[in-house]
Amino acid sequence: MRSVRRFCGALLLGLSFTFGMESLVHSAKAQQVSDAGFQRFVQGLWPAAKARGVSRATFDEAFRGVQPDPKIIALTKKQSEFVRPIWEYINGSISAERLRRGQQMGTEWSQTLTAIEKTYGVPRSVVLGVWGMETNFGSFTGSIYVVRALSTLAYTGYRGDFFKEELLIALQILEQDHISRDKMLGSWAGAMGQTQFMPSSFMQYAVDGNRDGVRDIWSSVPDAMASTANYLRQKGWEPGLPWGFEVRLPQGFDFGYLSGTFPQWQHVGVRRVDGKPMPQAGEATLFLPGGANGPAFLVTKNYDVIKAYNSSDAYAMGVAHLGDRVMGGQPIQGAWPKDQPMLAKEERQELQQRLARLGFYEGETDGKFGSKTRDAVRNFQLRRGLVPDGYADYAVLRELRTTR
Repeated sequence: MRSVRRFCGALLLGLSFTFGMESLVHSAKAQQVSDAGFQRFVQGLWPAAKARGVSRATFDEAFRGVQPDPKIIALTKKQSEFVRPIWEYINGSISAERLRRGQQMGTEWSQTLTAIEKTYGVPRSVVLGVWGMETNFGSFTGSIYVVRALSTLAYTGYRGDFFKEELLIALQILEQDHISRDKMLGSWAGAMGQTQFMPSSFMQYAVDGNRDGVRDIWSSVPDAMASTANYLRQKGWEPGLPWGFEVRLPQGFDFGYLSGTFPQWQHVGVRRVDGKPMPQAGEATLFLPGGANGPAFLVTKNYDVIKAYNSSDAYAMGVAHLGDRVMGGQPIQGAWPKDQPMLAKEERQELQQRLARLGFYEGETDGKFGSKTRDAVRNFQLRRGLVPDGYADYAVLRELRTTR
């Protein structure tokens, strides 16, 4: 009996080993197929790269030893500005150490920032906010080879042809000797330099801030900050208009009132939390990132310009508030609704799908909440007689589930 058990055990061990080896062989073959597919993808890029003036030598050197990076694919599903509550994102972005470093950098580069404000009309607070949010004021600009990051994303088809186009432009940047291959490092998404420009943004908006004849967003702080200011100005920044500020709403405020001039907001009893007077000119929209019971802000079109850098409201608020805090501004005063759990990704997608079926929403049902989702929620709330704060929470989802 013991010999039978030994035989069975040996047989099972042998089968396990055989299946294990088959699994390893299958995995190895799959990897070879993946690598072969990637190499075909790379070689398929050559005609387009050549048409843009990229030499064969630059092309081959750029892709030498490059393989797709599986870690990058995983990161596409973990963008914190879309999956964390906005207050967690903002609080996580504004630490005491980051504020200290930001104030130090603001002092060190004060003359440069003054010149940038004069040239581009973008306040130093916003330039510092972007610099601090993107790389903690240059302390970490990314360690991933940009061509590998972009080719991985382009090969997998993430965001359609966007990353393929960025990859081709990155090859042009190498061809034109703006940066060497070994120094062309950035984020997992291919963003580069002190303020994380995509290759297309570099080509269109990078400027020579220190007038040394080179557009160096990687190691030159003046170039990086001036390029950021130029980017924002070209995207529509209006000099003299604030991005916005926190406000206090009067008792019994009508949340149906969404946009108006600053004098009109003053007239309906809205006041700045910092006690400063309202601007005499300009228009603003009421923004309630935590709903009617959370902090309230008036934001202008310059806030939307910040979102050109990154379309997330959490990011834009982080940049704006970080910049204000670096310049001595106070923390957000309103209380966030931290007792309300955030919708899970599947629930966020369901909410968008239900809004779409009712004709309120036309964007992607990806669970990422931005201005389109906020506007759709607000219109749905207005239709249902709810407080139209545009805040997508469980109360809205429950109401949607009962609406036909």
